[in-house]
Amino acid sequence: MGLLVTLASPSLHADATPMASDIEFSFRRLTPAAQRHIRVFQIHQFLDRFAMGLTVSVVALALVDRGMDLFQISLLFAAYSVTALIMELPFGGLADNIGRKPVFLTAVSASLISLALFLSSSDFYVLSLSFAFIGFGRALRSGTLDAWFVEHFREKAQNVDVQPALAKAQWANGMGLAFGAIVGGWLPDAFGTVATQFGFSAYDVAYMASFAMMTMVLLYTVFTITEEPRPLHPKALWLGFTNVPVVVRNSGFLALRHPALSLLLAALGLLLMATNPVEVLWPTHLKPMLEGDHANTVIGMLTAACFFSIAVGASLSPHINRLFKRRDAVTLSVALVCLAVLQIALALQGDIVGFACILVLYFVFLGVGETPASSILHASVENHQRSTMLSLRSLVQQLGATIGLIFVGAIAEGYSTPVGWMVGTAFVVSALLLTVLLAWRLRESG
Repeated sequence: MGLLVTLASPSLHADATPMASDIEFSFRRLTPAAQRHIRVFQIHQFLDRFAMGLTVSVVALALVDRGMDLFQISLLFAAYSVTALIMELPFGGLADNIGRKPVFLTAVSASLISLALFLSSSDFYVLSLSFAFIGFGRALRSGTLDAWFVEHFREKAQNVDVQPALAKAQWANGMGLAFGAIVGGWLPDAFGTVATQFGFSAYDVAYMASFAMMTMVLLYTVFTITEEPRPLHPKALWLGFTNVPVVVRNSGFLALRHPALSLLLAALGLLLMATNPVEVLWPTHLKPMLEGDHANTVIGMLTAACFFSIAVGASLSPHINRLFKRRDAVTLSVALVCLAVLQIALALQGDIVGFACILVLYFVFLGVGETPASSILHASVENHQRSTMLSLRSLVQQLGATIGLIFVGAIAEGYSTPVGWMVGTAFVVSALLLTVLLAWRLRESG
């Protein structure tokens, strides 16, 4: 749900809804070609997310090591968010026009440029460019190879339910992020001293490893992802940009015609304003609590635990929803109450054990809230409106993340990180009020 998570983990949002005639998924009964297709994509997802996970756990610490203050760190993440916000809409249909593989390879190239820029400088403006390239790559990556996987799977396994196949890919995705975060935290502790002897930062070891892994992803994509070349349309990119005002206008009108959608989108925007500063800044707040030579390893392991916690929360969400008679807005409201309480509790923690426990619970409820929010959105639109509304949701969330990072980051730098988080709780409470109103509106209309 959050910016740092989406930075590392582009969502699998290809149209994977099974048809009524789909037969039950069984990996053993699939054709060898379909089995190989799943394995190739699983390995690809693991390698790609492992490469990203190597830097996720240490990025804020690496920036502090480069002399950045908390406000500058927030601005750098905002640069990523704004770039993704601007680029995601015009690039949304580019893969449909020129092919999934070339667009993904361009995204990997953008990631390599970002890593090279980060390793080359400690200058704020160069680092801003590095984060902008991350946003550019994120906009290109979004759903690109996921759509390739679904299309080719349906060719190789006709009328077979594709969702379990996607679940296998999502599992590999999560494992890659988790193990990448653990290794990325361990590398500075294990080889940081050697790196400093050669004039590098201890955290540069994780970035060098990420660069090597991303190069491997590039080569793996070139040699294992097969796709029929599509004729290049020089006007495709230009049409993507010229269609942005139309997409924004249509999605805006759609939200205005559906007050429930307007309430939901506003609530999600406010929620991101509060949660993203927690996701970005918690390693910098936790690091002084840790002692010894394994502080970065602990942060890497806790980052992995946060990824797992989101998955646990998502799996618990349907069970919690049943407790509230499948009223998605009520379930979302309960998740927001818990997030508000946990964010305050997190700000008040002064020891590693208490902080780690509260942080893990915080990410669990982030996962709990994701499913009901998506269910409300999808239940409120028709198929021909779905892509438009998903684009608007992405825009609103990126905008909320940007505003929250700048606002809370400034407070954190001027006062302290806990003060910034506690002020940010007001955004969660505001989102809660909107979801309560949404629950009442849905009950009245139902």
